[in-house]
Amino acid sequence: MSYNIFNHTAPAMPKPGKGTEIVKLLLSQVSQNMREPLVPMCIPALASHLSAVELMYSDNQYYELCGQMGHLVGPSGIGKAQLTLLIEAIMRPFRDHDDMEYKKLTDWIRQVKTRGANKEKPERPAVSFWFPPSDLTAPAFLQNALALEQQGGRTQYLNLPEVEMADKMCGGHRQVSQTIRNIYDRTRAGALRATADGVTGNPLLRVNITFSSTPEAARLFYKRDMTNGFFGRIPFAYKARGERKGRIPRQGQYDDEFLMKLDNYLLRLDNCKGRFVVKPLNKIADQLAEEMADLANLADDDFLFELSHRSIFAAWKKAATLWILNNQTYTRSIGDFMIWFCYYDLWSKVRVFSDLIKGCDTRMDEMQRGGPKNMLDSLEDSFSEAQLETLRQSLDKSKEGTRHQLNVWKNRGFITYSNQTGLYSKTEAYLKGVKIQN
Repeated sequence: MSYNIFNHTAPAMPKPGKGTEIVKLLLSQVSQNMREPLVPMCIPALASHLSAVELMYSDNQYYELCGQMGHLVGPSGIGKAQLTLLIEAIMRPFRDHDDMEYKKLTDWIRQVKTRGANKEKPERPAVSFWFPPSDLTAPAFLQNALALEQQGGRTQYLNLPEVEMADKMCGGHRQVSQTIRNIYDRTRAGALRATADGVTGNPLLRVNITFSSTPEAARLFYKRDMTNGFFGRIPFAYKARGERKGRIPRQGQYDDEFLMKLDNYLLRLDNCKGRFVVKPLNKIADQLAEEMADLANLADDDFLFELSHRSIFAAWKKAATLWILNNQTYTRSIGDFMIWFCYYDLWSKVRVFSDLIKGCDTRMDEMQRGGPKNMLDSLEDSFSEAQLETLRQSLDKSKEGTRHQLNVWKNRGFITYSNQTGLYSKTEAYLKGVKIQN
């Protein structure tokens, strides 16, 4: 396994290397304390510049790179607002486009108001917004998605500084789950609207979206949606407060030099068209699938295993975006980031939602007591079946599953059994892997 998601410390981000120079550029103006969480969070904005691009995943199906999302979670005052500053730099071309669209719309409204009641009104111009405002309403969201589909299928991007804004965009909290699932799976909105022009309003949702919130707000927002597929589709980036320091974090400026370098990368996204197969990324996806099975076996947790499927897919999309940004060239550094994206998402989910995954509803200061745990890591290097049985019961797991779990651990090469002592021992390969992860 590449990282240990059961640690209190976040998986360490790989150093940007050959092929991931864009990461180094994006972080050059970000304060030191916010660099790790902002890397996965800004990729949905970058991927919004892609259209008419499909890549083949490990399941031999082609997928567009839209539907990328992210939720930045951290205490108030941690620096989450830096995400908006970085996104505004990435989305400048979208802002320029939308300014022209707003002008068309305001000119039309002015013409309508100046026409007399008996005069024919001009038709509403065909406008679409690539970077809509965060207070977008549900009808406006659907209308914009329909316009984007009619004009060639461009992806719209939304950045919601408060996660509760999703309720307004989707028409209420009950509709958020279905809308997010449709966005992730790039399916139609499933919401027909009757208008004066007939029945309309069921567009294919090509949307990238990011949220920000405190841990408490995130837990409240998702607590009723932990098992319906909505929660698993959102990649998370959690930043804990850390130790108190009497120094204000330093940020840089998104000056002309930075923007000029950034625009060269954005041009690579805009110019990329067609279908592609990137075999090294799919090889890593298969590797991660094996590692996620190991993680779930160590915790004996089926829900963790189910969550990992979409974490792998989301990490693959991010890495595919980096591949395009690197002139459609794969490097080992891109693969390293793909692995990290997957583990960082799962680590963030475990840290923020561990007890809710178990169906509990406790305060933030109690949340780390439950949730998935690496049970083998909680045992001594040599242990008995009875010790594992006791540990399982303390974690509200069945006594009957003890023998099965031991057999799984033996088959995966985590432990060996000694007939002479009657004890199980962690293998050298497992212990070496734990040291690497820690």
